[in-house]
Formats: sequence, structure tokens, C-alpha cells
Amino acid sequence: MHLTTPHSELSTTEVDEITFQSASTMLDASVIICTHNPRADYFARVLEALRAQTLPLDKWELLIVDNASQIPLAPRYDISWHAAGRHISELELGLAAARRCGIEAAASDLIVFVDDDNLLNKKYLAEAVTIKKEYPFLGVWGSGSVRGEFEVDPAEEIRSWLPVRVEKGIRWSNLAGTTLFGLSRDDAIPFGCGMCVRKDVALAYRKFCERGDIQITDRKGGALSGCGDTEICFVCCAEGLGVGVFPLLELTHLIPQRRVSEDYIVRFAEATGLSNMLLLYKWRGVVPQSPFGARTLLSLAKTMLLHRGVERRTRLAWVRALAKAHRIIKMDLRKNNDRIYDMTASVPSKSGDTEIS
Repeated sequence: MHLTTPHSELSTTEVDEITFQSASTMLDASVIICTHNPRADYFARVLEALRAQTLPLDKWELLIVDNASQIPLAPRYDISWHAAGRHISELELGLAAARRCGIEAAASDLIVFVDDDNLLNKKYLAEAVTIKKEYPFLGVWGSGSVRGEFEVDPAEEIRSWLPVRVEKGIRWSNLAGTTLFGLSRDDAIPFGCGMCVRKDVALAYRKFCERGDIQITDRKGGALSGCGDTEICFVCCAEGLGVGVFPLLELTHLIPQRRVSEDYIVRFAEATGLSNMLLLYKWRGVVPQSPFGARTLLSLAKTMLLHRGVERRTRLAWVRALAKAHRIIKMDLRKNNDRIYDMTASVPSKSGDTEIS
């Protein structure tokens, strides 16, 4: 990893000096954008939305983590308008690696992860800081109002797969991974876009990622694996804090044409299915059903008989994900002498914890 400004590289001494100066200003938030080959027009709008934030610039820093982009971002995007703006290079491909890089560099006790296609409402950062102060029992929170701006209108049958949500009220819980597993619209686990994480939780997540053979890498180049944001929430709850979503945290998700295509949705379904299965195994010791068992084969037969179009294709994608997960987990069990993953941090159990609200 190395740090750069838009015009020059910094020496290790200069980096240490900047880090010290940033930490000494008592910043309210560190905004981290992890990006790999961003779309230029989208990324320019992302930066414009950040520049328009009502939270004064001297209260937050901006860290752009260039995750092995083909063309380096620092010379292309001038962030000199922000005195505490920095470009950081992370050569290990993958969103999880880029997040860990940003976490290490962040100077504030609050980290706000912004995707390279997110337009934050102008009060987003100010609201995030207010939540930090008013909800000390939460370690992770995010937007309860994620609206899509589509390059082309998506077909009705794929809308349920799109990364949008609108919650009517505040939701929070400390049972992520049990009653609230996943990213359904009815839970308190925030999306990764606009996710706010206390620095202590982020550091715990970074340390946690150093253990174990099964890594939740999240997006990695063209691969659509996910659930890294969910794992951050799991770590948060294991640390004794809760997670939540807030409708006042509003953002717009820019969604290009390719992301509403049927082929993309099928790829996304398979990658998400695989990530969810690995996450369940890693945290709860759940070994998925055999891809060749009677239950799976019956489900496959029903899919072929009863479903058509994208519904059939996403169900078949789940079967492919099941086969991949079963193979990976089987190898892990053999490596660990057939013992279920030994994790000192685990998701709170229903018997040991109660809902915060």
C-alpha cells in the first residue's frame, strides 16, 4: 500500500506527518471510497455530492482507495478542494482488501463507506455524526432510504434483486446473524453503500479478517461476490454493539444499464448465494445441503417444471452456488480435521442476547 496526492507521491515521513496532523484535528468522520475502475461520469457526481455536504470540510476527511484500477485515479481526480483529502493505492484486488486499507488509514472514530456510484444527500454526513452521538449502543448503521437512479428502467421481474430500500422508520438490533440474517427489507442490517462504522468495530473486523482460511472478499474485479458488509455487522454484534438503519440517511444509487440485465442478475444471484452459504458456515457452522442429495434434486426438478425466465435462471444459479459452497466447505473441513470452523468471535445466540428494540 502507498499514499499519493493528485500530483506526487508522499514519503513515509510525510505520510506519518499527515496522519498525525489529521488525527490531532479531532475529525468527526472519515469518508472512504473504495473503487476499482470507476465510471468517470458517476464518480465525478459522487465527489460533487460529497463536496456539497453540510458538515464542514474541517470536520471530516476524504480517503479514495484506488483498488488496482487500470488507470491510476490520483492524476484524474483532483480533490485539492478538500484539505484532508487523500488518494490511497491498494494493489490487492478486492473490496474487502480495499476497506481494510482505508480502515488502517482513517483518522476519525467514525468511518463512512461510500461506493463509487453513491450520491449522498447533502445532510448525510451531519446526520451520521449525530447518530454516532445519540446512539452509543450502535456500532454500525446505514441508510434506510436507498433510491435507485436507473440508466434504463429495470424489468419488473428483477426489481427484487436491485440494491434499493426504503424503510418507514428506524430499525436496530444486536441479533444480526440470527433472526435478522441477510439483506431483506425487513431487517436492521444496512447495505454497504453509505455504511457507517465506529473505528473500534472496523479495527475488530480488520483483525478478524486475518484469521481463518475462508475469506469473504466482497467484490473482486469482475467477480460479484458479496456479504463483506454483512460480516462487518456480525463482527459488530460479536463486539456487543448493535446495527441499524435510519431513513434520514438518504442516498441515491446510480445503477447502469448492465446491472439491470438478466445475465447480470443471474451472475449476482449465484455469487450472492455462494457468499451467504460461506458466511453461514463461517459464523454459524452451517454446512449446506448436498448438491446431489434428494432435496436438491427435487428442488431442481420443480424449478424446471414450474418456472421460466429469470426466475428459473436465478434458481439454477443457486444450485451452482450450492455446489461451489459445498466443495469449498468440504475442503475446509478436511483441512481442519473435520471440525467445524473454530471462531472465538461468533454471532450472539438467541438464548444469550435480546433485541435492543
